[in-house]
Amino acid sequence: MSKKFISFAVALFLLAGLLSQSLFTVHQTQKALVLQLGDPLDEVYEPGLHFKLPFIQNVIYFDARVLDYEARSREAFTVDKKAIVLDNYARWRITKPLQFYRTMRSIPGAQARLDDVVYSQLRALVGAYTLTQVVSSHRSVIMKEVTDKVSTLMEPFGMEVLDVRIKRTDLPAENQRAIFGRMRAERERQAKQYRSEGEEESTRIRSDADKQRSVILAEAAKEAQVRRGAADATAASTYAQVYSKSPEFYSYYRWLESMRASFKENSKMVITSQTPVLKKQ
Repeated sequence: MSKKFISFAVALFLLAGLLSQSLFTVHQTQKALVLQLGDPLDEVYEPGLHFKLPFIQNVIYFDARVLDYEARSREAFTVDKKAIVLDNYARWRITKPLQFYRTMRSIPGAQARLDDVVYSQLRALVGAYTLTQVVSSHRSVIMKEVTDKVSTLMEPFGMEVLDVRIKRTDLPAENQRAIFGRMRAERERQAKQYRSEGEEESTRIRSDADKQRSVILAEAAKEAQVRRGAADATAASTYAQVYSKSPEFYSYYRWLESMRASFKENSKMVITSQTPVLKKQ
């Protein structure tokens, strides 16, 4: 009984090993190829459970999703002979796994090939536009042309390029320093111009203010003199009218005024009785 059980267990174990070598599962995000003695079979396996011959066949898997590839930064020249550093990326996917395996073998190999193709197309198209057009007005046009051409070139390798984009455009370090120097010189020139215009405007405003001040003061002095003269004339006319009515009172009043002006507080004066000012008025 024990020998039969052992034989059954061994047979079951061998059957399980055989099944494990014969069955394989493809995830829904993958596609698979079966290699027989290193050569791929023509069938591409979709997601699900599949069978293969044990020991002489093995399975390789490919990602069926959209893949991202970021290229290293490289320099290119525009049509106006300006150097520019391009930092780009691409989105692609494997459309024909069998063809992809026969031509590229692996994703790193495909990315290396894609890097060369994208850079060559970018360099060619960037060289047909000016620096301003590359970074602003014609950027979307360039990206569409690059995407179409790269996708056409990569189609024989079982790949589809969905999008190529420039993430960032920089200038080489020496160009950045030169442009920064020109920008600083231009800003300094504008600052000097603004200061000069400000000083000129300030001088004009001060001159105009001084002129207005002189005119206002002259007119005020003229008006004051006119009014003072009119007041003096009115006062003289009033005094003349009053004095003409009572000359004796006027003479007496003038005598009192002179006495008040002569004999101030703590003043000392030696006079005689014949002094005209003491004569009875």
